[in-house]
Amino acid sequence: MSLTQIIGKVFVPRQHALEKHLNGGEALQRAVLEHLIHSAKDTEYGRNHAFGTIKGYDDFIMQVPVNTYEELKGDIDRMRQGEADILWPGRVKWYAKSSGTTNDKSKFIPVSGEGLQKIHYAGGRDSVAIYLRNNPKSRMFDGKGLILGGSHAPNYNLPDSLVGDLSAILIENINPLVNLVRVPKKQTALLSDFEVKRERIACEAMTQNVTNISGVPSWMLSVLTCMMEKTGKTHLEEVWPNIEVFFHGGVAFTPYRKQYEQLITSPNMHYMETYNASEGFFGIQDDPADKSMLLMLDYGVFYEFIPMEGGDPVPLWGVETGKNYAMVISTSCGLWRYEIGDTVQFTSTNPYKFIISGRTKHFINAFGEELIVDNAEQGLAYACEKTGAEVSEYTAAPVFMDANAKCRHQWLIEFAKPPQDLQLFGDLLDKRLQEINSDYEAKRYKDITLQHLEILEARQNLFNDWLKMHGKLGGQHKVPRLSNSRDIIEQLIKLNQ
Repeated sequence: MSLTQIIGKVFVPRQHALEKHLNGGEALQRAVLEHLIHSAKDTEYGRNHAFGTIKGYDDFIMQVPVNTYEELKGDIDRMRQGEADILWPGRVKWYAKSSGTTNDKSKFIPVSGEGLQKIHYAGGRDSVAIYLRNNPKSRMFDGKGLILGGSHAPNYNLPDSLVGDLSAILIENINPLVNLVRVPKKQTALLSDFEVKRERIACEAMTQNVTNISGVPSWMLSVLTCMMEKTGKTHLEEVWPNIEVFFHGGVAFTPYRKQYEQLITSPNMHYMETYNASEGFFGIQDDPADKSMLLMLDYGVFYEFIPMEGGDPVPLWGVETGKNYAMVISTSCGLWRYEIGDTVQFTSTNPYKFIISGRTKHFINAFGEELIVDNAEQGLAYACEKTGAEVSEYTAAPVFMDANAKCRHQWLIEFAKPPQDLQLFGDLLDKRLQEINSDYEAKRYKDITLQHLEILEARQNLFNDWLKMHGKLGGQHKVPRLSNSRDIIEQLIKLNQ
């Protein structure tokens, strides 16, 4: 009997328990809400919103408002300063640093002890449980897993309190037994300099029997490309003959799929998408033939959904398939009716399965940079101020990684008054974007994942001509400022020739 078959028995009870997701979704979610309200009733937030009097969902929505980060920021900062019993019982020591909002470069998402175990680690365990259920001949535990992580730093210099990437928090607190079946070493995984980290990971992993990899597709591709250069091999299975699965999340996998399939030609390779964010672990692709994900309903997350066409939030049992919803969560990390910023569309309600349909605002998140329109507007305003230029119209989209793992943002700008030096304008824009968006800054670090942005100058009236072609000239219609796909910018570039 293989080691995977022995370890796999540990996951069997959970595999059976997941069957409750098929037709017991409402009961699971009502139980989660009851637990969250009861747990937090004596916190400051719970007292201010009379959690002790809440008897069910109807009371909950009457007494607790929908929140953005701005509404909770003051309480979160007090928690970071060491105050206890604010949004969640006790003192929360860990904060996942995420991309910023309109007013801040970064968000700091609290990660409680319960949230760490019953949301984030629970999602990782369930990903393995579902994978083993779908692949009974797996040998993933007969080798090691390559898990990519970020880094962390002291939080306000408080003892035992840290801020950093969620992945770093997970690695820092992981069960020591897991370190026996993972690479790289913990100290390597938590390095802050990605260029050094990438080199060390490649050196440490290339001699190991790696069977599974986990991480963000863009970062992982950069590491694997480095390793292939060091080994001189063409395909990953020449280095790791037993590689069998990539657990990926963070950004859409579609732009990278072809590159991974060229790198890994083994017919035994599997790809499994997860929806894990700083705020929680929400979904797992439970069927390899279905691109939608199973919504995880029995973690410490209570879900609500706001119809994008307008209307009040609805609980899980009120959603319909085929409609776009903005997701709202309440969690055991102290986020209450929190708008996460993602939009989802349900493909099934028995069980509840969904796809991520976008963001509540236009954005670019092809490589984990989470660039929002407000960032773009601030960056352009800064570049215009410094160069005397004037922008009338613009759009931007990603140029996805080529064979050398190079990628960038491409901006198509129609100037009312062009800058004398277009390169300087681009430098200033890039600089400002890094200053106001920590995720963009991280991806731009030493040009490792994201290269310097490219600016194409548009002819006069290009954007109006495009709108006219599509019957959208005038009124409130405009070309989307940012897009995660190249569909629109390619049309405009063609029209610009």
